Amino acid sequence: MNLLRAKKKDLKGIMDIIKDAQELLANQNIDQWQNGYPNESIISNDIDNNESYLLKSHDQSPIATAMFSTRNEPTYSKIEGNWSDPDQTIYGVIHRMAVAKNHRGKGFAKFIFKQCEQMLCEHKIPSMRIDTHEENLGMQELLKNMGYAYCGIIYLENRVKRLAYEKLLYKLH
Repeated sequence: MNLLRAKKKDLKGIMDIIKDAQELLANQNIDQWQNGYPNESIISNDIDNNESYLLKSHDQSPIATAMFSTRNEPTYSKIEGNWSDPDQTIYGVIHRMAVAKNHRGKGFAKFIFKQCEQMLCEHKIPSMRIDTHEENLGMQELLKNMGYAYCGIIYLENRVKRLAYEKLLYKLH
């Protein structure tokens, strides 16, 4: 099993996983990802920026996807609450994580988190931040189990509320 940077040829497989996740959220009556987000253009941009990752099985079939970046997230600059380390200006971010429906519940999302956290540690980046929909209890449970602390509420560019989490991988000072 390998977490690899996605390439343009992976776009269809990623979009299939995204569609699986959209269906799951819709079936749970969660309005996250129900209005054409994320779309091919967004995922293609993630690929162009080398921020799209794809988890593939040993036979190279797509299992899960995520956007992972160390660029600052503009919507994280204001928070109703406090980041675990509010002075931290360098951190990792995971967005657009999804697992194919026939691979759910097997620890693949946790594997992606651990791989991304390892990349941060290798580059001496001390924390990871993530946000999720307030009704996305599955992601909230995963974050809690992975040691992420609830920090408060952020608002996306379209003013939609999200719950913000952070995990300190180690202290810089």
